[in-house]
Amino acid sequence: MAKTIYILNGPNLNLLGTREPDIYGSTTLGSIEESCQAFCQTHNVEVVFRQSNEEGELVNWIQEAGVKSDGLILNAGAYTHTSVALHDAIKASGVKTVEVHLSNIFQREEFRHHSFISPVAVGVICGFGAQGYELALSALLTHLNSN
Repeated sequence: MAKTIYILNGPNLNLLGTREPDIYGSTTLGSIEESCQAFCQTHNVEVVFRQSNEEGELVNWIQEAGVKSDGLILNAGAYTHTSVALHDAIKASGVKTVEVHLSNIFQREEFRHHSFISPVAVGVICGFGAQGYELALSALLTHLNSN
């Protein structure tokens, strides 16, 4: 039976490709989705790929992922640094989560060095641009297959 992975993206990630390309690169979220879909197809994995600027919607999707998926990749954007609600949703749902960031958050402003997601995540991938999503998929699948 194929595994299902949710890939959820937070605020402003819909602007990838045009938003601060010196930090986030020129790859669009649509291109990232296409590469994730292609990766998952070659690994017999179903993927649910979504983006929202709304914290509550992300909470609902995390809860859904806890019921309908084997794992979650989350780029919570700025909510990474502010949202206890996302932390609580991951913890309550029990979904195995990999946190991903396009930029290296530890080379940026100090307020970005703290994550509410990391304590409830299996691992964190940051600083590898769009490639971070495939790295996260690979790491999550390895983790799921070893447990």
